[in-house]
Amino acid sequence: MSLTVSPWQMFLGAGPVVRCVMTLLAAASVVTWTIFIAKTVELIRLRAQLKKSETALEDADTLYLGEEWTRDGAGIAHAMVLAAETERRRSEDIPADRDGIKERIVLHLERLEAAEGRRLMRGTGVLATIGATSPFIGLFGTVWGIMSSFTGIAAAHATSLAVVAPGIAEALLATALGLVAAIPAVVIYNHLARQTAACRACVADLTSLVMRLVSRDLARATLTASGNVVRFMAAAE
Repeated sequence: MSLTVSPWQMFLGAGPVVRCVMTLLAAASVVTWTIFIAKTVELIRLRAQLKKSETALEDADTLYLGEEWTRDGAGIAHAMVLAAETERRRSEDIPADRDGIKERIVLHLERLEAAEGRRLMRGTGVLATIGATSPFIGLFGTVWGIMSSFTGIAAAHATSLAVVAPGIAEALLATALGLVAAIPAVVIYNHLARQTAACRACVADLTSLVMRLVSRDLARATLTASGNVVRFMAAAE
């Protein structure tokens, strides 16, 4: 007559150290799937917002319109437009330094882009840690469980396979849980890294669109100033 032992029964029959290892690996697996769900929802919303902001900046003719049309999202696009508008306003007393204004705006936008990239990667480092350490944690639980089984065999002076098998099976369950925690963590980490890279590329596109609006506004300001000078000289004559 065969006796079927479930993983739950093996968990209950394991020693305290192996049981702690299994609990830790189960918690790591829960964290992995929680991060996956949360980051997936976040990236889906962000992609929709970036697409909407990209369309708004593409259609805008000036920074003022870009700021107005991205105000509802209040995301990275709006922050970039505000940063560009603020720097341009602070540089009104040096209108001839167009290249300097552009350089300062680019530096500010690059900082915002880098900060957004760090925010997008937030939480994925935990997945990398789980994927790298879970197999070794499971292996530690297996080694400890096998050691405990052989110690019990030596104390009982019994060498029957029926005596050894349950303890070894409980120990091997720790390795299985380590793989169950590690494999999804690695796959999910790589998936989120690709999705994050796509979002960062969209943010870089927004930087280019903002700089196009800046260049357009500065050109208009230069032409307006030139026209005023010409009219003033003509009036003086």
